[in-house]
Amino acid sequence: MRYPALIVACAWLCAAASAAAKPYCGDLNTRSGYGPFDYRTASQVNKDLVEGAHLTDDVRRGIKGSSGQIGADLQYTLVIFPNHPQALNTLIMLAARAPGKPISGMTYPIECWFERAVRFQPDDASAWTLFANYLYGIGQGERGMPMLQKAAELDPDNPSINYNLGLAYAKQRQYDKALPYAHKAYQQGFPLPGLKQLLVSAKKWTDPPALPAPAEDADPQPAAAAPTQQP
Repeated sequence: MRYPALIVACAWLCAAASAAAKPYCGDLNTRSGYGPFDYRTASQVNKDLVEGAHLTDDVRRGIKGSSGQIGADLQYTLVIFPNHPQALNTLIMLAARAPGKPISGMTYPIECWFERAVRFQPDDASAWTLFANYLYGIGQGERGMPMLQKAAELDPDNPSINYNLGLAYAKQRQYDKALPYAHKAYQQGFPLPGLKQLLVSAKKWTDPPALPAPAEDADPQPAAAAPTQQP
């Protein structure tokens, strides 16, 4: 009978499928049981405990490690706080300094730490933006664009996200898509002029429509009566 062979084949395929489904970048559990914490809502005590020992100024600036290799300090921080924005930003900086090279002291490739961040908190617009910034930095903007779009959906009133998405569209010469995000970013007070300059150079810049004036009170309160003069 061929059934045993079919059962073995099925078992092998199921095992292979299960292995393929396992996240390449590891699970999010911590060995110690301390964390992981959402950085946005974590207590200041937990932040100070981890950052004071592992995310010093030298680590943030990518100069040297605090407890050993800089990668080990960043890894510890990102295991406890997978969506730690400053630690992820340091990874972007280090990736730009040594393109294509792993960071000594880290278990996973650089991209994994961004994947873990958005897997841990898929509603964190900052994590999606940082992932996109990393991908743009290594020349994979086609992968980064959907992440910026996701970030804008999650946090539509964030001027930095609107600016970055507008800039990404402008660099693709999709000026009609870039302009509304540029208007929104500048109306929200974003300071950098680069996006506007790109649109001006392409002769695609127009001034944003005037913001609507605040609505007047439709039912104003009557003025207080003047005091009567005593005879």
